[in-house]
This record gives sequence, structure tokens and C-alpha cells, in this order.
Amino acid sequence: MKIFIVEDEPEIRLELKALLENALYQTQTTESFESLADQILEAEPDLVLLDWNLPGENGDWVLNKVRARSSVPVIFLTSRTDAMDELSGMLKGADDYITKPFQPPILLARIAAVLKRSRKDTEDQLRMTYKGVTLDLSRGTVCFQEKETELSRNELKILYCLFVKKGEIVARPDLIEELWDQQVFIDDNTLSVNITRIRGKLKEIGVENFIETRRGMGYKI
Repeated sequence: MKIFIVEDEPEIRLELKALLENALYQTQTTESFESLADQILEAEPDLVLLDWNLPGENGDWVLNKVRARSSVPVIFLTSRTDAMDELSGMLKGADDYITKPFQPPILLARIAAVLKRSRKDTEDQLRMTYKGVTLDLSRGTVCFQEKETELSRNELKILYCLFVKKGEIVARPDLIEELWDQQVFIDDNTLSVNITRIRGKLKEIGVENFIETRRGMGYKI
């Protein structure tokens, strides 16, 4: 797990870096406080420790820019103790708010809690369920009740597109275009073959008539 530290006071920055690395986290720091949102996003951290009072842009402005492009967990670390400041930070999208001086065990516990929530949210996003059928994107499987079957890369992408638009008719050209956007290069005939294979695998786990064919229109689940 990598944590990006945004702290303008060198002593506190070094203290945080040492504390986190002793706890076996990877860290990245910055001494430049320009284009902070871009620095954070380029680093692709698992969590950001963000000081509120920074030279140039305040932490809340940085958070606004990050939130416009990413859901990476952010913990404010600040000397501000006013309850309204804490409320403001949380409303702007911070995942937690810790005041200085901080207690190392408490800080580590709060970081662990935020990371745990973030992992659970990510896992939930990678599982989609409709009519009792669950598509697990992280494992490349589809399951029904207690039965499960693996999907090929193309089958997974096709079923994902149908899940995203569940209850709607997805036209074949639109489905092919969407797959091309995801770097899955198939033609009309290959799409038909994959749909047949998906139906066969669904039948193996006890699911029939899950994918409807609407003639001249497309597919629907």
C-alpha cells in the first residue's frame, strides 16, 4: 500500500514518512506545492495524507481537484481544531480528519480503517448482481446460487456491458463499439459466438433465458 504525504513542515513530513514505513507502508512525499492534485494523481497512491494549511493552494482546494478525477481515500491532517473545519473537510469529500499533534498509534489505526473501507468499496464495485446472477469482475466468474463458472476475457467484457445496462436493450452495433473502446476487437460473427458460449455457461450453473435476443434490435438481460 502506498501513501502520498502532503505536508509542508519538513520535520512532520519526515516523522510521518518514518512512521508509515516502519508500519510497512510505501510512501511518497513532495517538497513542491504546485500542481499538487496532478502530483497525487500521477503517483496513484492508495491513500493521501493531506495537510490543510499549505503554501499556495489550501488542502481543501487540492481535495476538490482530486475528487473531480479520483476517489482515492484522503485523510486531512491539520492543526485546526474547530468543529466546523472538520465538518467542512468531510463535506468536501475527505475520508477522515486528524488534528495535530497526532498520536502515532491512533493515526495508524485511522489509516488502516480508511484503507479497509476503501478495499470493501472497491470489492463491492467489482461484483454486480442481477436476477440472482452475480458477475465477479476481479475473478472473471459468473455465479448463481452456489454454482460458479469461469468466463473468457471476451465473455466477461460482453456480460459486463449487458449488466451495466440491465433491463435495457443493447443494440449489437453499440455493444461491438463499446467492446472496441475496451480494447476487445470483435466483429458481428464473433459477438454471436461469444453470446452463445455465455448462454451455455449460464445454463451449466442453472440459469436459462437470462440473455434475451430482440430480433433486429439487440440483447437484453
